Amino acid sequence: MPNSSYDVIIVGAGPSGIFTALEMRKKGSKQSILIIEKGRAIEKRSCPKGKTGVCVQCRPFCHITTGFSGAGAFSDGKLSLSSEVGGDLPMLIGDDLCQSLIDYTDKIYLDFGADEKVEGLSHPDKVKEIRRRAIHAGLKLVDCPIRHIGTEKAQKLYFDIEQFLLDQNVDILFNTNCTNVLIQDNVCTGVVIEDPASPSGTKEIYGKNIVVCTGRRGAEWLETLCQEHNIAHQPGTVDIGVRVEVRNEIMEDINEVLYESKLIGYPPPFKNKVRTFCQNPGGFVSQENYDNDLAVVNGHSYKDIKSNNTNLAILVSHNFNTPFNQPIAYAQKVGELTNMLANGRILVQRYGDILAGKRTWPKELSQSNVKPTLPDAVAGDITAAMPYRAMTNIINFIAAMDQVVPGFASTETLLYSPELKFYSNRVKMDNRLKTSVAGFYCLGDSSGWTRGLMMASAMGVLMGRILVEEEQANA
Repeated sequence: MPNSSYDVIIVGAGPSGIFTALEMRKKGSKQSILIIEKGRAIEKRSCPKGKTGVCVQCRPFCHITTGFSGAGAFSDGKLSLSSEVGGDLPMLIGDDLCQSLIDYTDKIYLDFGADEKVEGLSHPDKVKEIRRRAIHAGLKLVDCPIRHIGTEKAQKLYFDIEQFLLDQNVDILFNTNCTNVLIQDNVCTGVVIEDPASPSGTKEIYGKNIVVCTGRRGAEWLETLCQEHNIAHQPGTVDIGVRVEVRNEIMEDINEVLYESKLIGYPPPFKNKVRTFCQNPGGFVSQENYDNDLAVVNGHSYKDIKSNNTNLAILVSHNFNTPFNQPIAYAQKVGELTNMLANGRILVQRYGDILAGKRTWPKELSQSNVKPTLPDAVAGDITAAMPYRAMTNIINFIAAMDQVVPGFASTETLLYSPELKFYSNRVKMDNRLKTSVAGFYCLGDSSGWTRGLMMASAMGVLMGRILVEEEQANA
């Protein structure tokens, strides 16, 4: 069992939480640190779908999204090395500091075994040609070097980080759900965890600094905390979209030159922000399950195992105005409706069938050049669940993408739904990451300030430095 009190309690063992503890120990901090994680240690995480061929709805949580390193361990482990990509942290702390944190954090990943190769730097003339086509199509190509770890390599890397933290006397409490935080007189004094051995079913652990890093999966829980304890926050952006899958031959130039194309557009008539995200050359489409039985689509790629297809997300950003303040619930409803049509699974539809106003049938998928890498996806009609505004934005963005990548808007291009990103609740904080409640911090994607592996890790490094500086000032 953990101690009754710690100097620092970190809720969530995703990248921001991990790198908070890692940086503290690297800077010589002697503070006692506890990490609370509802999932398992990384060496005990496994997805049975590789053997069963279908999602078995793991309980009490999905091992792809929960456990040490969060969803990062089962993603393809792409590190975006530019401050222009990965959220709005530069708005909070400045571009220069953000980029220096990314550069520093990248070196830590290298120390723990990340591949030294950086994608997107070796073909400047070809990049210019891709940018020319993007401009012609009304899209913006964002320059972003990528370091690709790979799904299987990421798990080994994070295992080594896990062992390093344990060796450095960081306590990690696995299989433990944090249900609430303790706040008195606007000061956070600890957390409440589930404890079946206790008569009340819960246990209180006290801490001087509480750092919540629950990722996209925990964004809704954090939003509930903010409302309950009057922690200053505001509704932010929620992304609703699809995962697109095409043959590698279609994406060959982009894959070779950039590895991941980061394209942004504002297609008519609505002119909402639409962007590509998480491109996986030779990758695999995957399913993730959330605690409320919501099935969402994602994608990943291995370092050594490759498919014949490339997948990427196309996401439409939604910003809501008063009186509406439940963007996460809105996105969940879209996902639930899609799941209903697919009997709890992921829907897939051909792009040409969407334009023709018809559903896709299994026979048509079997006859196509593009064979789904998510074999248990249900052929159907995603437009029956996707909001009109989002669907129109996606269709028009794909048409623009076809000018950059000829063949992208082919009849056989596959669209999987729902692809949802839950980081809409933005916690208000200053450039020292202080919130409206003393001793209470929020990091990573659940905070609403980052979107992705590297930026969340870098925010954790900054948090670690701030906590060490306060420790030294009080020594």
